[in-house]
Amino acid sequence: MSADNKHVMIKVENLQKHFNDGELKALNGVNAQIHQGEVVVVIGPSGSGKSTFLRCLNLLEVPTAGTVTFENVDITDKKVNINIHRQKMGMVFQQFNLFPHMTVLKNMTVAPTTLLKKSKEEAEKKARELLKRVNLADRADAYPHQLSGGQQQRIAIVRALCMDPQVMLFDEPTSALDPEMVGEVLDVMKGLAQEGMTMVVVTHEMGFAREVADRVIFMDGGVIVEEGTPDEIFNHPTQQRTKDFLNKVL
Repeated sequence: MSADNKHVMIKVENLQKHFNDGELKALNGVNAQIHQGEVVVVIGPSGSGKSTFLRCLNLLEVPTAGTVTFENVDITDKKVNINIHRQKMGMVFQQFNLFPHMTVLKNMTVAPTTLLKKSKEEAEKKARELLKRVNLADRADAYPHQLSGGQQQRIAIVRALCMDPQVMLFDEPTSALDPEMVGEVLDVMKGLAQEGMTMVVVTHEMGFAREVADRVIFMDGGVIVEEGTPDEIFNHPTQQRTKDFLNKVL
């Protein structure tokens, strides 16, 4: 899908994030744009700043400097109510972060009913439709501990979708899973991409990046080293650092 004719949903300018009083520069001047309907996959070695970049997009990490503009609103502005904008950004983490004391259905309906003020019936209807979509309709009354890791992560994804987000952020969503469960989670993500969901995905799954991404961003040392289509990045990288990384992981 060509992103050129899609409007810019997220714009990042000179994004910096420092830890330990500036000793550790996790992000060192990142500029990026995410277009509506685009799937952007962020790759790079551990410690390259990928997850920090992703967490800055919805201010789970507050940038040291720079701006993040989401739907024409600078969400780094202290006067902005970030919670309103976070509701439009679904987030899926490495760990599933489900509430252990709640059933699957309750996990999925608690935010829509409290934050979006949806009725219990409306929220449950949507939740059950989404559960059906990820082949977990029969697990609505189960508790998280009764589910496999892959099932819990699929629930985490559809829980985020219950909020009708405009963009989905994935922070290494398969890295905590046993290898045989990775595919079932990636399949759900592929389905979302095919439906036109705007997605930013930090992952080590290079096959997913090749197959699903509209654009691949390679990060290292807190900066974007190179970005392009999957074909450009995987088959014709121009930067030596990108080539070195891909030689190790492919």
